[in-house]
Amino acid sequence: MSTSEHRLTIPDELASPQAKLVYLAVRVTDEPTVSQLQALLGLSKLTLLPLLASLNDRDLVRRTEDGYVGR
Repeated sequence: MSTSEHRLTIPDELASPQAKLVYLAVRVTDEPTVSQLQALLGLSKLTLLPLLASLNDRDLVRRTEDGYVGR
């Protein structure tokens, strides 16, 4: 594996397929907004917002002024 490649791992504590999907999308996207995640993943905001809140509570993502970033 070259130095420019990195392997993303999903935290063991994420059991929900949707939580895993949102986590990975935040990690590989440059500070996505909820609207961008909605368009990218095809999930409703009513689905995304609680997932993002849960990921934030677990310190896996962080809310910024512009969107979300992985930790």
